[in-house]
Amino acid sequence: MTMWPNFFMQEEDRRRGAASRRRACGQQGARMTPEREGKIKLALLLATVGVTLAVLAVGTEFWVELNTYKANDSAICEAAHLGLWKVCTKRLWQADVPAGRDTCGPAELPGEANCTYFKFFTTGQNAHIFQRTTKKEVNLAAAVIAVMGLAVMALGYLCVIMVLSKGAEFLLRVGAICFGLSGLLLLVSLEVFRHSVRALLERVSHEPPPAPALAYEYSWSLNCGVAAGLVLMLGGGCFLLLTLPPWPWGALCPKRGHRDT
Repeated sequence: MTMWPNFFMQEEDRRRGAASRRRACGQQGARMTPEREGKIKLALLLATVGVTLAVLAVGTEFWVELNTYKANDSAICEAAHLGLWKVCTKRLWQADVPAGRDTCGPAELPGEANCTYFKFFTTGQNAHIFQRTTKKEVNLAAAVIAVMGLAVMALGYLCVIMVLSKGAEFLLRVGAICFGLSGLLLLVSLEVFRHSVRALLERVSHEPPPAPALAYEYSWSLNCGVAAGLVLMLGGGCFLLLTLPPWPWGALCPKRGHRDT
């Protein structure tokens, strides 16, 4: 009769030992290798550059400069620069403007500045810049798309941090998609903003005084946005490559020291 309790005790010990070995193997398999962790950190550093450029672009108002032409009978000329959120008009001394330039500017020159946030975010009113009227629907679309890009970018950054801190590698693919999508949304926002600038230049008020002739040029904030979108998409591609299985690359690139037999 005593053989049955001993049998059950041995069977229970065997089952517990097998379960503990499975847990140990699972934990060892889930542990990230230092080489893989280094690759993810390097890709995250690239994405961080894109994040910094994106925040700098969206938060500043030097997306486009509007410049009036210099007048011979005046010592003062006017210029303006605007972004997604506000517009700044400036009165500059013509003596400070470079001699070979026909228009007023650049906007970085010292002068009397007046900056105001766009009212179509609060009261729905269009802005009036040099006798021209903004098209608020297009401006709002550019701002909303840019904010969506920042939100998706933050989600991707959080996913990669969870991969590095908690070992949740299944989030790496989600982070790759988020970074690629955020870069695409930022580039779409830039294109929509370009359409808003064209709409602004075309909507000329016919009320006196007559609207001055304008020249426009895109400035460094928009250049930062273009660079940010491209870098974010590149970072997303790097993360996506890290999620692919290693066997195709191992077949194409054999390890050093391997000899065919």
